[in-house]
Amino acid sequence: MTPSKDISRLIEIMAALRAPKTGCPWDIEQDFSTIAPYTIEEAYEVADAIARGDLDDLRDELGDLLLQVVYHAQMAEEAGEFAFPDVVQAITTKMIRRHPHVFGDEKARSAGMAKGMWEKIKAEEKAEKRSARLARGLDPEDNGKGFLDSVPVALPALTRALKLQEKAARVGFDWSEAAPILDKIEEEIGELREALAKGDTASIKDEFGDMLFAVVNLGRHLKLDSEAALSGTNEKFRSRFHYVEQALEKSGSTLEKADLPEMEALWQEAKTAK
Repeated sequence: MTPSKDISRLIEIMAALRAPKTGCPWDIEQDFSTIAPYTIEEAYEVADAIARGDLDDLRDELGDLLLQVVYHAQMAEEAGEFAFPDVVQAITTKMIRRHPHVFGDEKARSAGMAKGMWEKIKAEEKAEKRSARLARGLDPEDNGKGFLDSVPVALPALTRALKLQEKAARVGFDWSEAAPILDKIEEEIGELREALAKGDTASIKDEFGDMLFAVVNLGRHLKLDSEAALSGTNEKFRSRFHYVEQALEKSGSTLEKADLPEMEALWQEAKTAK
């Protein structure tokens, strides 16, 4: 088996890894649920390479993410459901359908993307998907029957909170402005304090979640993505902590040897350092 720029080689490699008698024992025992966390992880590593502007890493991480697609397709093929070419056909069909102003006939291209066309196309896709599920004897509502059930459960919690709020807002279930949400956050903090005072672990978890949800809602009204904002804060924390680490090293100390007041003083330095 030799490397290749042809996608068929990657598909062959994946099939060989999953071969019952000659494949890799670890790969053979995996299923959709055990591979799913790796798929999510690889997507994050792609995003990380982009954030760092490292195109060499981006090339490699995109390959790792592509492997995840091939892996899932291979398992589906083994189950007699679909194969990688079906995945390609599904997405090419979707992209062509959703861009009639690019791939349609001359009339469609000249008209551009008419108002309401996107919603019409999405509705058609949903109807087709529903019919296909009915034909297979499945529940036609694949993501549940509620208005918010189409928001994927596997999204990062902050992102899913945002998506849930955005969808609810489409039907008018929303704050009219940001200011009252600050009052809501303070209310949730008060309820968290009460739960802490009672020492009720379940209530503490519940109230903490409510507080986070309200903060995401505030961010949405401020036109801020909570996931992106927290990512920025994470990086700021990492950078400042690294400053503390380096400063201690220069003074002949370490993180383990330093006490909290010493680290706090250096932390304050880090906040003003460029």
